[in-house]
Amino acid sequence: MTGVLFAAIAGLANLLGGAAILAPGRRHGPHLEGLFGFGAGFMLAVAILEMAPHAVQLRAGFMAILAGYLIVHLTQHVLTPHFHFGEETHTEAMVSRGIGVLALLGLVPHSFFDGVALAGGFLESRQLGLLIFLAIVLHKIPTGVSLASIMVASGNSRRSAFFAVALVGVATIAGAAATPFIRPLATYGLALATGVTIYVAASNLIPESQRQRSWVAQGGVFAGVIAFLLVRLLLPVA
Repeated sequence: MTGVLFAAIAGLANLLGGAAILAPGRRHGPHLEGLFGFGAGFMLAVAILEMAPHAVQLRAGFMAILAGYLIVHLTQHVLTPHFHFGEETHTEAMVSRGIGVLALLGLVPHSFFDGVALAGGFLESRQLGLLIFLAIVLHKIPTGVSLASIMVASGNSRRSAFFAVALVGVATIAGAAATPFIRPLATYGLALATGVTIYVAASNLIPESQRQRSWVAQGGVFAGVIAFLLVRLLLPVA
């Protein structure tokens, strides 16, 4: 149940990101650009230094990591015609409300595997679970921002956008709840989630931070890696 509890908290971070877009009188600032980079650096470090070593101990662990990476690429960028992390400002590219719905469908598998990663991490050790939790929380806010802005830009109502963001959070809880009871997920879920995490960090968030010509965004990536190393030193060894 520990994984489910932390998945619920991560889902609230998703709602926080959505609120940044849907709340009246919102203001933009460099803090969001820095968060994208910071989350990317932290996630990349967790995936490579913590999740991958556990995953590759499994038979076909490398294959599972690759499969996780490709699953996200398929759902977010092959089957979904218009998706990127960050706020959607090009409303002319939004030809129908279906674009927002497809973005939601693309994010649900990714969010489900966030929950799988949490549950798999806590099954290995409390330290690994907490590190994965922090990585997921850091990218849940950008996820909420991205989905809410695409929903609104494609002509969906703010209420629909809010429910879409909430549904993505529910998918994380579902992934965490299902993992201990589904043997393939309990065995290979962490390896699959490693590939998912690497994709979100390296193929989603870092390219988004590279688009921002600012030291805040670029430096955030390195700050995220340094923060991970500090947190790992402070956490008690399981």
